[in-house]
Amino acid sequence: MSNDQITTLLTTVLFIMIGILLLLSVIYIVLKMQENRKKHPREENISLDQKKETMKSGKGQVEYSKQSIYSFMKFDEIKDDMIVRKNGTKFLMVVECQGINYDLMSGVEKNSVEQGFLQFLNTLKHPIQIYTQTRTVNLGSSIATYKDRLKVIENRLVSKQMEYNTKVNSKQYTEEQLMKEKIEVVKEKNLYEYGKDIINSTERMNLNKNILRRHYYIIVAYTPEEINNPDIQKSEIRDIAFNELYTKCQSIIASLAVCEVHGKILNSNELAELLYMAYNRDEADIYQLDKALDARFDELYVTAQDVLDKRIKALDQKIEEEAIRKANEKLEEAAEETEKEREVRKKEQDLQSLINKMAKMLIDENEQLVGTEIAKKAKSKIDEEDKGKGGEENEKEQKATRGRRKKKVS
Repeated sequence: MSNDQITTLLTTVLFIMIGILLLLSVIYIVLKMQENRKKHPREENISLDQKKETMKSGKGQVEYSKQSIYSFMKFDEIKDDMIVRKNGTKFLMVVECQGINYDLMSGVEKNSVEQGFLQFLNTLKHPIQIYTQTRTVNLGSSIATYKDRLKVIENRLVSKQMEYNTKVNSKQYTEEQLMKEKIEVVKEKNLYEYGKDIINSTERMNLNKNILRRHYYIIVAYTPEEINNPDIQKSEIRDIAFNELYTKCQSIIASLAVCEVHGKILNSNELAELLYMAYNRDEADIYQLDKALDARFDELYVTAQDVLDKRIKALDQKIEEEAIRKANEKLEEAAEETEKEREVRKKEQDLQSLINKMAKMLIDENEQLVGTEIAKKAKSKIDEEDKGKGGEENEKEQKATRGRRKKKVS
């Protein structure tokens, strides 16, 4: 072989060896990256700009993993009235503060509040974060509570109305006793009508979504970096974090009380509501957290009741409500009719005496025109006529009684 052939052959072998070396290097880098991904799964998140560019260029479809969502939400879980972050390496506890109207205070009160807040800042030995959240006022729970109480008042009204009608029909009670019972029924009815007006006005107010309320929070953090013992379990770390945060929050609440700001530590449900409002600003006004939990959106699957059972339950509830409403209406109508009947019967019985009284009043008014003697004679004739009619009525009653006795004897 010539020198040129040997040079060409060696050059070819060298290129082949370099290619094999590069291939092995690529394989090693890929294996190393896969190993790192298994150790640190949360570090494989793709930035939002890269995802957008990838989707625009059409190079591939972005897959969203569970880890990327957890990283976006910035917290792991809510446990023991704390927000756990960064895989249990950071804990947060939140204090809700009740705001005060600073503008309506006098100069002395403003100075007292400022001095108290300055004292609060001077006593702080750890960093805090002040967070303000604006929410739409939701009166749905208050309306439901009002409706439950109104049902109790309505049932009480029905029972008292029935009791009053029973006493009226029995004719064993005096007018004074019946009047007391009627006053109680009227009071209960007025209370029922007042409750209905409150519920209607509250429902109209709840339709206005422009009513906002600010909530003020102080966030306290704890990072267990000083715990160097590797044998401590996660549950023990959580207990230590809870004790530290609870002590700090109670100290903050006591310091804020000096400037008339009252606070409380949020429990787990209230923390969930706080985060739900923060991450769902648009949907939270329409679909609150309690409704989402009642619908079991946080569960993998649900076991609901049978559709027919639900319909039967809804129909039973509707029948009960309509029956109570109809009973109320008919009892009110019956009570009004009973009162009117009694009034008419009484006027019929006293018709002649009322006529005589009014006639005597007219004679007295015209006594100066007709003369005193004529007026006296006219009134005496009215009295005689009244006595005569009374005697005739007594005779008629006696004859009727005798006739009934004869029938019984025969």
